[in-house]
Amino acid sequence: MTIDLSTMPGSSVHLLDSTGRKDMNFFRNRYVLGLTGVAGIGGFLFGYDTGVISGALLYIRDEFPAVKDNLFLQETIVSMALLGAMLGAAGGGWINDAYGRKKSTLLADVMFALGSLVMCAAGGPYVLILGRLFVGLGVGIASVTAPVYIAEAAPSEIRGGLVSTNVLMITGGQFFSYLVNIGFTEVPGTWRWMLGVAAVPAVIQFVLMLFLPESPRWLYRKDEKAKAIAVLEQIYESGRLEEEVDLLASASMHEFQSNCTGSYLDIFRSKELRLAFCAGAGLQAFQQFTGINTVMYYSPTIVQMAGFTSNRSALLLSLIIAAMNASGTIVGIYLIDRCGRRRLALTSLAGVVLSLVILAMAFILQSSSSLCESLFSGSCQGTLGWFAVGGLALYIAFFSPGMGPVPWAVNSEIYPEAYRGMCGGMSATVNWISNLIVAQTFLSIVGWVGTGPTFLIIAGIAVMAFIFVALYVPETKGLSFEQVELLWKERAWGNQGSHESLLGTAP
Repeated sequence: MTIDLSTMPGSSVHLLDSTGRKDMNFFRNRYVLGLTGVAGIGGFLFGYDTGVISGALLYIRDEFPAVKDNLFLQETIVSMALLGAMLGAAGGGWINDAYGRKKSTLLADVMFALGSLVMCAAGGPYVLILGRLFVGLGVGIASVTAPVYIAEAAPSEIRGGLVSTNVLMITGGQFFSYLVNIGFTEVPGTWRWMLGVAAVPAVIQFVLMLFLPESPRWLYRKDEKAKAIAVLEQIYESGRLEEEVDLLASASMHEFQSNCTGSYLDIFRSKELRLAFCAGAGLQAFQQFTGINTVMYYSPTIVQMAGFTSNRSALLLSLIIAAMNASGTIVGIYLIDRCGRRRLALTSLAGVVLSLVILAMAFILQSSSSLCESLFSGSCQGTLGWFAVGGLALYIAFFSPGMGPVPWAVNSEIYPEAYRGMCGGMSATVNWISNLIVAQTFLSIVGWVGTGPTFLIIAGIAVMAFIFVALYVPETKGLSFEQVELLWKERAWGNQGSHESLLGTAP
């Protein structure tokens, strides 16, 4: 029997056609916004801690001669946070499922604050590296926890927009880190302030989180039904509340009948889970391999490669790029529940391919002086410099509303209840591994093949990403978690979409 989601109560078609449901503006619900805002502080710290090191490293090199003369030590200081994030994301999924989203957030805050204070007080590079590891652990746990916590408390109609708010906090944190880097340049103890200030929002989130509830879905799964319903009462009116509780009860009964204990082996044994995980992890990998952190980590370098040699000009133009990234995420928040995740990602990737080709051509022409002069009548360098910056801006304009928030939104909603933390953690780990690969190889590849060909390679990867999304990522706009689970069953089993057991033996 084929499952027709359009005929089910609460399906995406029903949600869009139902006037009553459409008129319920959950964005005005202060309780929902409060949960989202507090959880989003973790995203802000995520963005800040991954962005602030670019400016702090300049002053760390000046203070510690051993760092200044050792490129490997510099790379270790930068990449240790990425290693910590990988470990935090990998373990954070299990922590989320075992101890809940709230305790996971509190643990991430402890790691953030501890790491920031250790870095601020570091008397040498190796203590600094230890602090970066602690901060990375916090970043990794937060990257798993915040999207899941928001998604599980969010009404399905605006779930994508609320999860994307966390991405806005990430990009806002990156932008703020650029401002901090500029603001503390003339202050004694420059880099210590840059790195230590992150402890403040971590402490604020820790205190606020103590007054917020656990995720209602996690509570219900742990048989704390009264607490779960009390949270849901703050979000929904009575009619909708009954429907949501019925969906939770149905999912809980199915999990009990399936004896679904949630082990990592299940993810590879179940066909439905394999399909979901491949879609989620693939999106996370392509988010990085299509070049976003190449742009964010190395935008000052790219701007200087384009001919703007002044450090100040490079920093200011990079600040504009960071502001565009945050602004584009706001556009994504508006579009993701209107246009859908899949369409938004495909449109974003099409624009990314175009902008990367423009960037590549600018650098290729710049390296071929004779061709450049014949095309631009002797004003080659200045024209191509602005051409490259325009390509960079176009890239951010297309990437930030789509491939920025979509992977996080999709990964927060495509996994069954018992596996949401585990699969989300594994997918986030894929993101951080991909992030590290890109960060560690970009400048080396540029040295081997040149800047223009490097961007053409990334454009080719973006074409592959477009094909991947078109073939393997379904639309989940407006669907409840239970409907998404049925969607994967239908994809896995076709006409046998009503397959009873989530953990049925895969062919």
